[in-house]
Amino acid sequence: MTEEEAKTIEPQAGPAVSVVRPDDGETIVLGTTRMRVLEDGSHTGHRLAIAESVLAPRTQGPPQHRHAQHDEGFYILSGTVRFTVGDEDYDAAAGTFVMVPPGTPHTFANPADEPAVMLSTFTPDLYVQYFRDLQEAFADGRPLTRQANIDAMSRYATEPAAGPA
Repeated sequence: MTEEEAKTIEPQAGPAVSVVRPDDGETIVLGTTRMRVLEDGSHTGHRLAIAESVLAPRTQGPPQHRHAQHDEGFYILSGTVRFTVGDEDYDAAAGTFVMVPPGTPHTFANPADEPAVMLSTFTPDLYVQYFRDLQEAFADGRPLTRQANIDAMSRYATEPAAGPA
């Protein structure tokens, strides 16, 4: 193909490419955790969502829980994140990937004195709205109770791994 022929080829019709630049993306603030939604599922037919989360030092994660309908992946970009899966703790340093299939009890926290940054995937995108709901609860100025968190989880096919304390 000549250079002239290449210039006259029409681009193929299809879904638009999504580009999220460093200062773009929806920001969700959940207490000491800041999440930036890079893909909420709207560009993937709701098959995949991706978010970047910054966990402040000494941040406790959500109650241990299990998802019924989606896989959740975590890639640690910096710092160390402690994952608790059932009764086992795993300290995941930068460069570590953790994949949590449906039904697996898990939680995470940042026990260190430095921030930790992780990239999370949600397949399908079901769980992104949960984080939006939690942000609304924080916006009301009330502290997030365990029960309010459990109620929000239940709307997205998620339940605590153990009964209420």
